Amino acid sequence: MSLRSSLSGYVGLQLSSYVRSRRAGWVLAAAVVGALAGCRSDAKYVVPSGPMPPNTVLLSQMMQELSSQPGFTEAMLAQLNEGQKRGPALLTPALIDHMRKMILGKDWEGLNRFPGWTMREINPTVRVVGHVAGKDAKVEETATAGGAPSGPVKKASTKQMKEYLDLGPYTLERGETADLDQPSDRPGFSTEGLTSALGDGVVRGDGADPALAPLHSESQRLSEVLNRLAMNGLSGTASATASIAGGKATTPEELVQALIATGHDVVVSDARYFANFGHFHYKGQDVMMPFFINSQILIPHTTRPLLVPVSHAEYEWTIRGPKINASVAWYFGIDGKAEFRTMDELNQPWVLGRHAHEYRGADAVEVTRLTGRMMVAYAHLHMRHPAMPFGGYYGLGVCQDSVAAIEKKMTGTATLFPNTADTVFFNDPRDAEINKLIAAIPKDRAGAMPQPERIFGSLPTTDLQAITIPGLTADLVSVRSAWDEGTLRRTHGRGHRVVIGLEIFGFVLALGVVGWLIRRRR
Repeated sequence: MSLRSSLSGYVGLQLSSYVRSRRAGWVLAAAVVGALAGCRSDAKYVVPSGPMPPNTVLLSQMMQELSSQPGFTEAMLAQLNEGQKRGPALLTPALIDHMRKMILGKDWEGLNRFPGWTMREINPTVRVVGHVAGKDAKVEETATAGGAPSGPVKKASTKQMKEYLDLGPYTLERGETADLDQPSDRPGFSTEGLTSALGDGVVRGDGADPALAPLHSESQRLSEVLNRLAMNGLSGTASATASIAGGKATTPEELVQALIATGHDVVVSDARYFANFGHFHYKGQDVMMPFFINSQILIPHTTRPLLVPVSHAEYEWTIRGPKINASVAWYFGIDGKAEFRTMDELNQPWVLGRHAHEYRGADAVEVTRLTGRMMVAYAHLHMRHPAMPFGGYYGLGVCQDSVAAIEKKMTGTATLFPNTADTVFFNDPRDAEINKLIAAIPKDRAGAMPQPERIFGSLPTTDLQAITIPGLTADLVSVRSAWDEGTLRRTHGRGHRVVIGLEIFGFVLALGVVGWLIRRRR
């Protein structure tokens, strides 16, 4: 119900009635209160805590039970502050403090929508993190002021690049050949280093995916080979080669071409998931831990903004054939690495997952080429800015940026949110193609309001009813209907300010009328 229409109707009717009855003042007061209450359909909104998927608990439930344990909250926050390979686990000091206050204040509803900030609110906390972390302040000054980074171009070394790239046994100084006709000698899947026990029934880290973990040995070798071939694009690097069935490859795309030519089925998928920034398990149950961002889209018939969980995006190579059976992924992660990786850990069911696009044949080769070029660009960035905190994560983009840039090149549109790369860094003339791709995608670093198609495009499912995060489906369905009907509103901007202005004016008018009638009554 519109507050403006409600007040107009009630006030007009009751003023007319007042002429006939001096008792109408109290009637009008009740009517105005009713009108005001009717307009705030979300006044008593409570963030749902259920229903939950099987064997899953909310973060708030775990913290309600354990926050009173001495030292547990700080131990959990310390774990969250460590880099993880998947998700927006960029918990700056401001965000860590925000979560700490929620836990200590027992704000369990807020914890279930943590942090719920807009990108405009998140950005300053990241911009100053370099100073807090004791890193090079000039890096952030450059990004903030918009000046172009400068400095001598250095030759890449294995020692330097291993911080940002998993090369396995290969080096940048030797021209090695990887013989893919031979079985992989890499060890099988292990949870060593992937999981850790915090006590009180809490474990961080995920176990083996039963479908993918058996492929770990071959997947590990393939990811290392692809990483090494991509680094052939760095000047001064010895040329490495991969061979299979008599064919040779010196770039990632040539290797994909060789795999296809030797009878392998190769599919490259643009994959999206809800990001899990915790990866916690409590008493054998998964802990649901999305990272919510305020989309600045108004949920219809409420004054609440749509809070959406950040998604994780990556490219995935599924290779099945006579010699190689492997599954590898590629993305730029919180660890600062833009690289090929194995993908054999088990996702918690609530993160879902979908392939927004799938590429085969020449398109699969082209996506592989672009990821290789992206890796070279990030290598150049790391060499020029080695002091950037989090390996450049956020300032050089998050996992979405590079995927969205390639998506736009391949399909003409970019459907991911948020993108945070600061284009001031992407100015190396050796990486002109990548610079152009990054510049072409929408930016969220300054807090611009994202288009609805990017909000829904980032979701890990097109079936909104399949989402198991409590309360999210209802909000998304409502927003989707308004979008389809062309009635979607923003929480900021001229249109919403007019609505808020009318509500304030109506409220003041109502109070004035009620006061006048009471004085007349007296």
